[in-house]
Amino acid sequence: MSIETPAALVRIVIVDDHSIVRDGLAVLIEREPGMRVVGFAGSGEEAVSVTQRLRPDLIIMDLMLPDLNGIEATRRIVSEFPRTRIIALSACHTSEQVSRALRAGALGFVQKTEAASELLRAVQMVTAGKQYVSPAITALFVDGALSMPIPRSPFECLSSREREVVQLIVAGSTSSDIAQHLSLSRKTVDTYRGRIMVKLGVANRSALIRFALQYELPPV
Repeated sequence: MSIETPAALVRIVIVDDHSIVRDGLAVLIEREPGMRVVGFAGSGEEAVSVTQRLRPDLIIMDLMLPDLNGIEATRRIVSEFPRTRIIALSACHTSEQVSRALRAGALGFVQKTEAASELLRAVQMVTAGKQYVSPAITALFVDGALSMPIPRSPFECLSSREREVVQLIVAGSTSSDIAQHLSLSRKTVDTYRGRIMVKLGVANRSALIRFALQYELPPV
């Protein structure tokens, strides 16, 4: 989707793998003077492609995306288009994920559970070149220090048990196989897998495996 707009408008791309979310955010933003949604993307790879084509001023980026997670998409976009500002939008807001998103180049981070006014405030702040993180999220950081160092490997935010589960998934084991190997119930293994995907910002098993291979999962 591409819309011609005057230069004075803030040109925004919305990235989310759910069309109902994209449409809802577009309606919200289009009500605001000086803002215009010029494009959409439903995956990380598409976000990079749309950015290359449209060169938007700002991107609202969901972090749990198929193909390429939002953090990696953010890193690639900011590397190629440093003037494009990005607000991370996520249902997950662990300190590790917030730090990784900001380290990747996002200038804002907003929880999906926040009111619409919170996102609009973030858009205004980030457009002005200022960092914006939802107040509820800053409580995750010691003394509100958003510049806290993050682990060199994204897997360092996982517990040793979670890393074991990832290693077995990468090796091709099913949930039943993992449950038997670790003497856990299948339900517990599925819970671990879901928690791991949220922490790493990946949307499914295939994306988790690609992520592990890309970052060379360290031994337990």
